[in-house]
Amino acid sequence: HHLRHLEDHQTYRFQSFAPHHPIFGSLVAVKEIMADLPPDVNPQYIPIAIRRRYPHVGNVFYIDNWPFVAPILVTASPATAKQITQEHNLPKFPAIKNFFRPIAGKYDLVTMEGLLWKKWRGVFNPGFGAAYLTTLVPEIIEEALVFCEILKERAASGTLYQLKPLTDNFTVDVIGKLVLQKTPHPMITALRRQVQWLNLWERWHPVRPFMHWYNARIMNAYINRALKERFEAYTKRPNHTSNKSIIERSIRTYLNDVSDNAATPRKTRSMDAASKELIGGQIKLFMFSGHDTTSASVCYSFYLLSKSLKDLDRIRAEHEEVFGTSLDRAPVMISEDPHILNQLPFTLAVIKETLRLFPVASSTRLGEPGFSVVAEDGRVYPTEECLVWSSPHTIQRSPDFWPRADDFIPDRWLVQPDHELYPIKGAWRPFELGPRNCIGQELALLEMKLVLVLAIRRFQFSMPYDEWDRLHP
Repeated sequence: HHLRHLEDHQTYRFQSFAPHHPIFGSLVAVKEIMADLPPDVNPQYIPIAIRRRYPHVGNVFYIDNWPFVAPILVTASPATAKQITQEHNLPKFPAIKNFFRPIAGKYDLVTMEGLLWKKWRGVFNPGFGAAYLTTLVPEIIEEALVFCEILKERAASGTLYQLKPLTDNFTVDVIGKLVLQKTPHPMITALRRQVQWLNLWERWHPVRPFMHWYNARIMNAYINRALKERFEAYTKRPNHTSNKSIIERSIRTYLNDVSDNAATPRKTRSMDAASKELIGGQIKLFMFSGHDTTSASVCYSFYLLSKSLKDLDRIRAEHEEVFGTSLDRAPVMISEDPHILNQLPFTLAVIKETLRLFPVASSTRLGEPGFSVVAEDGRVYPTEECLVWSSPHTIQRSPDFWPRADDFIPDRWLVQPDHELYPIKGAWRPFELGPRNCIGQELALLEMKLVLVLAIRRFQFSMPYDEWDRLHP
């Protein structure tokens, strides 16, 4: 086994992206690249930084971390990403499960595999489907208007502030209503503390295990109470509930699984501990994943529009054409007819272009014996014992697939197929493609569209980073 590892090391050496150190592999070259980037750069940017410094590597390359951690195989083209997510759906990388364990517990939909994943993905899909989300539009509008009122107060104060905490609060309130049919403030406080303890530098802190236990205890207690309440309501009046919300679909699935226990009257049944743990884990996962990613995307959309005044004028003009000049009309019109949002093609183009330039997630898979990624030039890259990384940031900023790749051009989503800007199939993958794509993508697009409609004509956004850095050295 040790000899095979050494042979694999030679493979990564000869196909690695940069000059290869005999002991530290690619890590020396990665360190040099990181030295030119901000110290808090998002790791998602590293593959594109490598690709730009070493353009000869092409769209598939290894990052050899041997002998410390698994080597990484980066797929940075639509064709190679398709091989690992659609044509041959590689399993999720095991370390991802360790990351999510403090959040979701033993079971999470991100890393589940096989029949267990297939069952629960099927359970939750309708709760994130467009048909059900349309019924929640009035509630999302209510939260968006609260968000706008807070922005109004901040704008009146004349002070400089960070937008992300405010968008976090908005998106977490929305996902709370979708998943739990309420805004779970006590649980969110514990969840945010739990996330803080996931920080790399906190992982070796001696207090960390206790904090994880303490925060998990608070989250689980809140979720168990909510499950108990909804379970009792559902079993008493199953025909008077929507049956589509996340928590109610979970309860219905549980009751179907135990339906053979006819000796126990439905109204006296209670959910067993294992089922509570599994369902509770998914609720926590959705609360975590569903608020932070969309929150960041909302911020990016405001940032990009603040830098492109012509596009800002266009999106405002589109909203005025559809909803009229009165800002108060839009929430009423949308609540009465949510499908009116489909009359905003430029707004959707802004959102898709934002997600192209700033995708907030990626997919990491576990390589398998005998399975290799084949690059466009025919070179073969074995995946065994590798972390195989589909990098949307690299794909979506690559001039190989996107003319003027670093420019904000919403019109690329409105041109005809024969236009040079027309997107290549499979090159836009912020939610990933294939069976393991993001379950919450419809919700994310809906939230972003509603926030833009309700906020972009009310406020003028600016991003004075130099001033912020001066005030917060």
